[in-house]
Amino acid sequence: MYKNSNSFKLFRSLVLIGSILALCVVAIGAYVRLTDAGLGCPDWPGCYGALTVPQSEAAIQNAQAAYPNSTVLVGKAWREMAHRYLAGSLGLIVLAICIFGWSAKREIKASAWLPTFLVVLIGFQAMLGMWTVTMLLKPAIVSAHLLGGMSTLAILVWLAHRHWGHSSANIVQSIPLRFMIRLALVILFMQIFLGGWTSTNYAALACTDFPTCHGLWMPEMDFKDAFHLVRELGQSANGGQLTLASLTAIQWTHRLGALITFIYLLVLALNVMKYWQLKTLGVVLLIVLFTQIGLGIANLTLHLPLVLAVAHNFTAGLLVIILVMLNSKISAKKP
Repeated sequence: MYKNSNSFKLFRSLVLIGSILALCVVAIGAYVRLTDAGLGCPDWPGCYGALTVPQSEAAIQNAQAAYPNSTVLVGKAWREMAHRYLAGSLGLIVLAICIFGWSAKREIKASAWLPTFLVVLIGFQAMLGMWTVTMLLKPAIVSAHLLGGMSTLAILVWLAHRHWGHSSANIVQSIPLRFMIRLALVILFMQIFLGGWTSTNYAALACTDFPTCHGLWMPEMDFKDAFHLVRELGQSANGGQLTLASLTAIQWTHRLGALITFIYLLVLALNVMKYWQLKTLGVVLLIVLFTQIGLGIANLTLHLPLVLAVAHNFTAGLLVIILVMLNSKISAKKP
């Protein structure tokens, strides 16, 4: 009987560990953003010129002198650095996955180029992390950083499922349903972008009533400035203050996207549950989907409590995992 190489065994273990760690990085990244700790350290990759957060009174004074335009807040700095440490650890794991993937390229159940692309993506994520700090939380950069994190999670989950799960192209032979399963990930990522855009522009509480907004189904909105990508945080395209109408447009669009995503994934879950091989995934998708919608409504009506806001981001990551597993499940195995 053929014996798997040590490289294959390590690859198989690391893609699972990497998937779990990637979900943690996404959730902690949301926690950092929601607690306004994204600029807890004004430089990158260190913190006030050191690899750790300044702790002693002398170190804090030196850090303040070196960065007079920033106020040293130890709690926020530690949250930011904890996120960086975790992301750095994930980067090392992804590098190891790439190395072992090429070493066991004949054994792994995916192309060795996929973990190679993942290394490139992680490198780009690191650059986005640096630009997030140096460009002072520019919404386009922060939103791209979120999408990059979710993409990293998706690829790692795909690799993990190919090596730990069961898949077959014969499970779903209906072409419309197969297309619907593929498209679900695109729709979800579009909604994740809208959610990230809402969060990074601090538009989550632009209107707090539900299901209306400011008591209206169609409130006053300014879409031109709301979705102008190349602008500073809190500013319009011409450099003025971002208006309530712009923030309302962002929040309202996110709600509309949530409704479309909810209906689409609900129909998808009910359809995949008809297949016994997919029934468990369909049930889990339903549970997580309703949980996510409930968290979104609760965040609005309760004025964005931190634990619910972080849970909303975490559950978005769970939806990515479920849809990636579903896509992997109906895909042919590597020949």
